[in-house]
Amino acid sequence: MALDTRTNVLIVDDYKTMLRIIRNLLKQLEFDNVEEATDGQEALAKLRQGNFGLVISDWNMQPMTGLDLLRHVRADPRLKDTPFIMITAESKTENVVAAKQAGVSNYIVKPFNAETLREKIEKVLGHVNA
Repeated sequence: MALDTRTNVLIVDDYKTMLRIIRNLLKQLEFDNVEEATDGQEALAKLRQGNFGLVISDWNMQPMTGLDLLRHVRADPRLKDTPFIMITAESKTENVVAAKQAGVSNYIVKPFNAETLREKIEKVLGHVNA
C-alpha cells in the first residue's frame, strides 16, 4: 500500500522558509503536484479555481488565519470535503478543539519530519494500491 502521490496538494504558509520545508518534505514523499499560497485569501482563490485533493495550512497567518481558511473551505459546498491538515507551533488544547470543531482532518505540531507528515497524510487520504 502506498500514498497516491498524484494528488494535487496546496500548501499555505505566510513564511517562505516553511513553504520550502513542506515542499521538500512532500518531494521526499514523492508528491510532485504541489502549489503554494502565502495567505488564506490566496489559498481560497486557488482552491476555488483548482482541483486540490489536500490542503496543508499553517495556523498563524495574517490577514486570514489557517482556522479562518478552514472554516471558509468547510462552508463552501464544492470544497467542504477537501482533506485539510493544520500545522501549528502551538499544541494548546483549545487550538486543537477549535480546529476539530471547524472540521480539520488532521493536525501537525511543529517541528515535524517527513515520516510524521506521511503518517498524517495517510490517515487523511487513506491508502491506495501502488
